Amino acid sequence: MDVEARNESPPPARSKAMHHLMVALNCAMLGIGITGGQLLSRLYYNEGGHRQWLAAWLQTGGWPLLLVPVAASYAGRRARARGRGAAAVLLAPPRVLLGAAGIGLLVGADDFLYAYGLEFVPVSTSAILISTQLAFTVLFAFLIVRQRLTPPTVNAVALLTTGAVMLGLHVSSDRGPGVSRGQYWLGFVLTLGAAVLYGLIMPLVELAYKHAAEAGSALTYALVVEMQLVMGFVATAFCTVGMIVNNDFQAIPREAKHFELGEARYYTVLAWSAVLWQFFFLGAVGVIFCVHTLLAGILIAVFIPVTEVAAVIFLHEKFSSEKGVALVLSLWGLASYSYGEWSEARAKKKTAEAAAEAQGP
Repeated sequence: MDVEARNESPPPARSKAMHHLMVALNCAMLGIGITGGQLLSRLYYNEGGHRQWLAAWLQTGGWPLLLVPVAASYAGRRARARGRGAAAVLLAPPRVLLGAAGIGLLVGADDFLYAYGLEFVPVSTSAILISTQLAFTVLFAFLIVRQRLTPPTVNAVALLTTGAVMLGLHVSSDRGPGVSRGQYWLGFVLTLGAAVLYGLIMPLVELAYKHAAEAGSALTYALVVEMQLVMGFVATAFCTVGMIVNNDFQAIPREAKHFELGEARYYTVLAWSAVLWQFFFLGAVGVIFCVHTLLAGILIAVFIPVTEVAAVIFLHEKFSSEKGVALVLSLWGLASYSYGEWSEARAKKKTAEAAAEAQGP
């Protein structure tokens, strides 16, 4: 069963509850991760942090957390296979893991583009630019995995993109103190580049799932975690090289001493950044696995206004009327997409019931 068939076919009745639970859990991880991760990354810069490679490293540096579920999955397989031969250490075939490693390099580059850009733009502006990944996700999903577009989906994309454009009309007024015009626009371009790159990464993840299915692997959440582990490890290794070249490891103790919130809170910010960003990445690939790429892209865009509000509350950034309108448009877009998915699922259910009645007992 390939990814496309999995996404468009309803799960068996006995697994529907678990499927819905997994969707909800991964959506929650994505939302908490992208909101909290962006806020802590911005807090790092606001309070005296200046190491872009370190900020990029933190986005995937929490990958060791995934060793726990991967080890638990292996232990379960080993217990079930006792007396019947050795259990495979990993579910994903080597070719799929190699593809995950390649995606991991792209993730590492994306991390750096985002982290570098965030130093020169406020999180509210950065969040606006990241929301444009939805348009690129739609384009790449159509080209790479042939994602079908429905009118409610197109409407949701239009509403979310309109909200981002409205906010973008006034982003130059958000230039922070000490940031030159050139630095601001450098951050603007780098963040937009990060949005484009992540719009490519998500369909590539779904394509990797399809290749795993074609290779005969059972598409389970355990395989999803394994692939995210490989992507996180490679992306972190990529950023580690940048940190070594930039002497970031030697600079961390000095930076901690001058951090405005104190040395202890400096390390607390770093640790929680790594944890929350790992929530985001695992939630994103989980949503792609449970549903499809487009929903992951829409959810990222939907949580942008949430980040806007949180930035106003916790980082004291400005909340303009344009941001309020964008919030309404984003919620409207999510409602449109949800209604479209509900209507399509209801129509499929009625078609299946009619076919069953036509066949008779």
